[in-house]
Amino acid sequence: MLITPVILSGGGGTRLWPMSTPQTPKQFLALTAQETMFQLTVRRVMDRTRFAAPVIVANAAHADLVEQQLATIGVVDAVILLEPCARNTAPAIALAALALEDSASPMLVMPSDHVIRAPEAFDAATAALLPLVNDGWLATYGISPTGPETGYGYIQLAAEQASGVNIVSRFVEKPDATRAAEMIASGDHVWNGGIFLFRADNYLSVLAEHAPEMLSAAKAAMALATDQGHRIYPGEAEFAACPSDSIDYAVMEKSDRVIVAPVSMGWSDVGSWDALHEIGDKDDVGNTTIGMVRITEAKGNLIHADGIRVSVHGVDDLIIVANGKEVLIMPRGSSQKVRDFAKD
Repeated sequence: MLITPVILSGGGGTRLWPMSTPQTPKQFLALTAQETMFQLTVRRVMDRTRFAAPVIVANAAHADLVEQQLATIGVVDAVILLEPCARNTAPAIALAALALEDSASPMLVMPSDHVIRAPEAFDAATAALLPLVNDGWLATYGISPTGPETGYGYIQLAAEQASGVNIVSRFVEKPDATRAAEMIASGDHVWNGGIFLFRADNYLSVLAEHAPEMLSAAKAAMALATDQGHRIYPGEAEFAACPSDSIDYAVMEKSDRVIVAPVSMGWSDVGSWDALHEIGDKDDVGNTTIGMVRITEAKGNLIHADGIRVSVHGVDDLIIVANGKEVLIMPRGSSQKVRDFAKD
């Protein structure tokens, strides 16, 4: 049975302002390669001998943008599910599960704005998980940690269920630095990368048990959905009445049949300008530059210029981003402060 990719593209991406805006969130920007992160995500699942046509869950305001970027990479068979409002990941995935013709189909749920630099490791993890998923397990991908990161949730591993696959002992909220260091030292924790694999019917079954109001609202929204070509518009009022919750809280933490494949796949959620500097190509003194940039006697900087040339001399460890009429300058390591500016 083919795997149905479900690509979640509804995020706002405010942490990468001023490049990322409500009109063009980060997943639709070419920040890490010539193609956008959305296009790179879709490319991972273009083998139609393994994957069915993808289901894209996106903000209705981005419908044209989604279609344009799919067409650019030659994808014309995608189903585009357009959320009338944001209700977090659990309802979005419920819409996709209800849209599938075969409820026993395995769904590979992926955010559209993550980088995976070792796709062969990702594919191997999928192959290890799939037999157990077809047997009713809900699966997630655990990112092998590279340090005590406080910006991610963690997953604690229990006994091995199959080669390369462990039962999940528990999900852990984003920890403080001390707790993160303890979990890394224990050797039995991985980062929660927010990528999932399960059968549609099993996902809906857990929702029915633990979040029945959410499932009811999603069903009502799909019952009144309108189709316009490849676009599906769920009922607006019905979906607006849906409780908002993440898949972690609503489903994965509630089920007693959850497995995880620990994997090193060159993953990053590109959640900040600091993260982009970390994964970006660097010159001999640690500068990452994107766009029209001139730089002399400066080191350790991230400089992103779009539509204007930026010239830098004699500064170190800065984030400098120029886009249109907006310029952002801050020390590296403080990029979470971007949200303060993105509000205006």
